[in-house]
Formats: sequence, structure tokens, C-alpha cells
Amino acid sequence: MNEKIAVLGGGSWGTALAILLSNKGFSVDMWLRDEKQVEDIVETRVNKKYLPNIEIPENLQVMCDIEKAIYGKDIVLLSVPTHGVRKTLLDSKRFLNTDQIIVNVAKGIENDTLMRISEIVEEILPQNKYVVLSGPSHAEEVAVNIPTTVVSASTDKEAAKYIQDIFMTPKFRVYTNPDIIGVELGGSLKNIIALGAGISDGLDYGDNTKAALMTRGIFEMARLGEKMGANPTTFSGLSGIGDLIVTCTSMHSRNRRAGILIGKGLGLEEAIKEIGMVVEGVRTTNSAYKLAEIHDVDMPITREIYNVLYKGGSVKDSVPNLMERDKKHEIENILMDANLRW
Repeated sequence: MNEKIAVLGGGSWGTALAILLSNKGFSVDMWLRDEKQVEDIVETRVNKKYLPNIEIPENLQVMCDIEKAIYGKDIVLLSVPTHGVRKTLLDSKRFLNTDQIIVNVAKGIENDTLMRISEIVEEILPQNKYVVLSGPSHAEEVAVNIPTTVVSASTDKEAAKYIQDIFMTPKFRVYTNPDIIGVELGGSLKNIIALGAGISDGLDYGDNTKAALMTRGIFEMARLGEKMGANPTTFSGLSGIGDLIVTCTSMHSRNRRAGILIGKGLGLEEAIKEIGMVVEGVRTTNSAYKLAEIHDVDMPITREIYNVLYKGGSVKDSVPNLMERDKKHEIENILMDANLRW
């Protein structure tokens, strides 16, 4: 394989994947908007802001010329925050050709349109094949070659398998999945539950509370996903439960860390400022709340986090609000599907 790859975005995840691909021997150009950051990386061979202490291979080219980054590449990897995806695609559209495969690794839902990233790509680049790469994968661990598994999802089976081959290493295992909707929603919605898990930690609640949030959280994620056309079993996989576990339990998770700060009493803006990087779950909470209303889906955890983030709700009231709701059967669809009398 001698493919040429462009990585658009030089945050922690984009940098980690660019390093992985460079170490496999691919020709990789990584594009960043910030000229000063590019100069600093070229000089020091370290992305100090996002992955300090991780050396960037000499064969990985870093630049702020998006045309040069994209030209002649086989694969274009989108690794910018969700709210920057549309602008990045529009800025790069005139340099792209229809043979290039677009691979997205961002996890979110566009606020204004409520579109998933595959839908944005379809709107702007309808002729290009699209793959989403998602799963439980902290950049800080991938960058130092800690064993990791993710999923490559596409409606085009051969494209999904091709990207699987491109990214596979002895320490980075890739599965395939045809369910783009489920994989994208799993990667996006779990950030909301991670905010809730962090808030719970900030309030000094215990493991019981977090386990409840995670378990009921995956249930409401799947409930919305099914209404939007996803296969509910996808949420039992890497981009659902897998990503939820890692994001709710690790201090690498920006969403969990932001939640902890909010649980301890910081305001939203203060928490984001202290994290110093994009906290995707904040915007996704707004999008998911609106989608739940549109699709008439009950998402109580999402609703409580939305109230805390956007309506001035008290974090101390959120848990009683969840605990004291009307009594329910745990898995409602078992009763509906089997038509049981119990």
C-alpha cells in the first residue's frame, strides 16, 4: 500500500491518527488553520497543545495550505470539531476530486441543521465515498500504541473494508459496520451521558449512580437511534457501549472532565475554558434535545443535562428528577415485542 492521505485538523485525535498512518509508511500531510501552531510543530516535532511529549515522525508533513494538503491524496480524513466540518468542506471542495474517500472521525451533530456529518458530506460532496471511523479510542493512548479497537462504517462495503485495511495495525484493530446512522449517533450521543457521569462524579456520587447513568444512557441513545433509522444492535458495539464506557470513566475524556467541573459548581463557560479544548457533548446536548422533540423520543438524562447546561437548572436537582419519575419496566420493548402478559 502506498496511499497518500490528508488529515484535516491537528487536534489530539487528528494528530494521533496522522502519527499512526505515518508509522505504517503512508505519505501523510496534516493541515491546520493556525500558522503559529504549524511553525511550532515543524520546529519541535511535537503538538504541544494537544499531545505534548509525543514525537511527530519526520515523514509526517504539517502545513496550513489546505490545497497542498489535499492535492493528489487518495484519502481525506476529517478531524475538525463538528461545528467546523461544514466550513472545512466548503473551503476544500474546489481542491477535492470525486475519487477521494472522505473519512470522518469527529463525533457530533451540527447544531443549526441537526444533520449528522455524513449528511453534511452528502450535501456538499455527493459523489465522494464516505466512511466514519469511530469507537472507544483516546488519542493519548493511540499515540503511544496502546491496544485499541474501532469500527469503520459505510454504506459502501468495499470502502469500509478498504479503510479497515488502511488503519489496521497489530495494536489498532478495525471492525466494519454498514450502519452509518448508528455509528455516528453512538459516537455523538455518548458525550452527553459522559457529561452526566462527570457531573455525578463532581457531586461525589458513587459507582452505583454512574452505572445507572451509563446503562440507562445507552438505552435512550438506542431509542433515539432506532427512530432515526439506526440498527439498535449497533449501540451494543464499539461505537455505542464501548465508546460510552471509555468516555464516562476516563480522565482523558473532556466531556467527563467538564461534567466534573460543572458538578463542583463551575458555570458552563468556566468549565469549557478550564478544559481548554472543544467539549463536543455541550453542543451535542442541544442537538439531541431538539431531535428528541422532533422524533417524540423520551430522553430523560439528555433532558436533565440540557436543563443544567442551557436553562440554568440545578445539578443537585437533576438526580432526584431522574430518580422520582414514574415507575417503569426496565426493557419496555420486550413487553411490546413479545406481547407478554406479565
